[in-house]
Amino acid sequence: MPRWRALPDELDPQVREFAEQLRRIVDRTGLSVAAVADRTGYSRTSWERYLDGRLLAPKGAVVALAEVTGTPPVHLTTMWELAERAWSRSEIRHDGTMEAVRISRARAAPGEFGPPPGGPEGGGRKGRGRKGGAGRGGAGRIAVTPGIAGPAGGSPAMPPSRDPRAPDGGAPGAGPGPGPRRTTMFLAGLVGVVTVVVGAFLLTDGGDPKQAVGSTGPSSPASAGPSTPLPSGVLCSGSACTGRDAEEMGCSGGLVTTAKSATVGTTLVEVRYSRTCGAAWGRITQAAQGDGVRVTVGSVRQTGAVTVAGDTIAYTPMVAVKSAADATACAVLASGQQGCTP
Repeated sequence: MPRWRALPDELDPQVREFAEQLRRIVDRTGLSVAAVADRTGYSRTSWERYLDGRLLAPKGAVVALAEVTGTPPVHLTTMWELAERAWSRSEIRHDGTMEAVRISRARAAPGEFGPPPGGPEGGGRKGRGRKGGAGRGGAGRIAVTPGIAGPAGGSPAMPPSRDPRAPDGGAPGAGPGPGPRRTTMFLAGLVGVVTVVVGAFLLTDGGDPKQAVGSTGPSSPASAGPSTPLPSGVLCSGSACTGRDAEEMGCSGGLVTTAKSATVGTTLVEVRYSRTCGAAWGRITQAAQGDGVRVTVGSVRQTGAVTVAGDTIAYTPMVAVKSAADATACAVLASGQQGCTP
């Protein structure tokens, strides 16, 4: 039975070459994956993902592997840089494909907002008729205007009395001049202005309409510009990291520091902290099967444990923190001994 699984077919050639190089280094030294994890400080599960091509190893893990195996680090880190760029390009292509799919689906939903303005049902120019003639619009007005008589196209006669429905009181003998049209256009414009003001009012969650239209006052946090983009390979920050794996989310490697530590028996327990991700987690090393670790931030708690014989490292999922000082990590050993960081 071969030692390694087949690498995924969709891997970029540079990523594939890098993963194969890592496998050759491990094979040359004769170390097991558990031994590599123990000596480098990265978990066995993580190394399995790195060596199977399911996750790109962080630079810190690559440097640690070079140190424990006696491999010149310069060539290996150069290969990592090329693989990291290829990995990033693959993620960008994937994100672009998904965005195109979303746009296509959005455009495939016609008719959500009714017919376009200016169409036959929207009161376009066709209904006005030709100037000086009896177009469709003109004929329509002649048919519905009370008291109008006379042949089509001629000057319609009006009753001798004043018609209060006519424009400006309806002077005797006056035809249906532009008054109704101006009134209609004025009302349409007024409705448009009201619609804009009400829409702006609703978009500001019921705030002051003066601030919704033309306000120069301070903007709310929701209207501020986009947050600072995360570095390449980092997939979460703050509360979005809670409950997630630090290495899978790109929060470990060169982005992590040990904020606190304590020794419980022969086991080292640490608070690991990534300022970039705004998160912390607990880790134990030199541990044994059955030993556990937990990290606590306020009322939030995450736990992890060594579950496989031969593993000596375990870590918890992340918890969002404002400062590393907010987190406390504790080791709970299978022997019953416990201890926590300050």
